Formats: sequence, structure tokens, C-alpha cells
Amino acid sequence: MDVKIQPEWKAALAEEFTKPYFAQLVAFLKEEKQAGKQVFPPGNQIFNAFLYTPLSELKVVVLGQDPYHGTGQAHGLSFSVPDGVPPPPSLVNIYKEIADDIGIVNPNTGNLIPWARQGVLLLNASLTVLAHQPMSHKNIGWQIFTDAVIKVIAEQKQDVVFLLWGRFAQEKAQYVNPERHLLLKAAHPSPLSAYNGFFGCKHFSKTNDWLIAKGKTPINWQL
Repeated sequence: MDVKIQPEWKAALAEEFTKPYFAQLVAFLKEEKQAGKQVFPPGNQIFNAFLYTPLSELKVVVLGQDPYHGTGQAHGLSFSVPDGVPPPPSLVNIYKEIADDIGIVNPNTGNLIPWARQGVLLLNASLTVLAHQPMSHKNIGWQIFTDAVIKVIAEQKQDVVFLLWGRFAQEKAQYVNPERHLLLKAAHPSPLSAYNGFFGCKHFSKTNDWLIAKGKTPINWQL
């Protein structure tokens, strides 16, 4: 697999790309495709999170579970969909919280690339999924890779905001020193859990307050 990502990420993760588990992961994905199975996102978009947000510019991590499993939805950024694709329910709830928190009204797009370009790493714990089968690639090796990504960020960066929504994302907190970074936890924005603590979490204003306090440019959440 020719991994097209920012040079900084390629250097920071070089060791991972040479490990046996990663070779097995790539082989597994090839087998899935050869068997005629649909894998999302398309191969050239799997690593998009690392294409739009260089490590040196990273300020915020938004951790999702796995890519959207509907046709045309996933494009390598957690919670994001390409232009022209209706925002899925979790993203609709994220927009509701943003509107409540900082007064930005619902945008007309579900494409979150403008956030990524400002230093928001939109990372899923698993980077691929089978069509219409959520969590189908949970155990093929992506967890090892994304654990390594979190460790790189936690060790090489300072004062990063980690937005951990739901138990799945919060498990990654074990790799982050809360004295070096800000960990904000809430329920997942899914319709199944958003009313259990995601709504009202005010993570978007808290993120910007933290960044400003650390002398960094806040995120413009307007799309």
C-alpha cells in the first residue's frame, strides 16, 4: 500500500508501516477487494486524516469509531462526508451542539475538511469498514495503528485538545498525559446516546478557550 500522507506523519509513523501487523492488514484489505467486497472509504482516501492535518499544525483530535458504512459517505475523516452527501445523524447532532454552544447555525455541508486544515485531526479508530457492516474491520489491525498515532501525538506534541466522545474513544485516553494535554470526554453524538451527555458538553467553546489560553489560534468551527 502506497501511503500518501504528509511527510511529517510519514516520518513519525515510519516504524508502524514496517511492522508485521501492518503488512497483514494490507494483505487482508487486498483479499477483501479480490473477493468482491466493498471497502469504504476508497483506497486513495483511507489516510486522508493525515493528508489535511500536518503533525506540526495539529491542535485538536476528534476520535471516531469507524468510517461511515453507507455508499459515498466515508472519505477518510471521522464524522465527515463529501460535499453533496447529507450529514449523517451523528454529524447533525454535532452541529446542534455547536449551535447551542457557540451560536453557529447548521451549515449546508457535511464536509469537515475546513476543520482539518486548521489543525483538527479527524481520526477514526479503524480506518476502513465493509459496506453496510459497521465495525466489520474493528479487529484487523487498525486499532494497533491508531493507538500508535495517539501515542505519537501525546509524546511529540504539547497542549493538544482530545475530544473523546463515547466509551470507544475514551479508551484511547490511557495513552495521553492529562498534564500535557486537555482531555474532554462526553457521550457519543449518535442519536442513541447524544442525550446522555453529549448535548450540553460545550466542547467547542472549551476547546477554543484552551487554545487561546495556550497562545494558539482558536478553531473557526463555521463551515
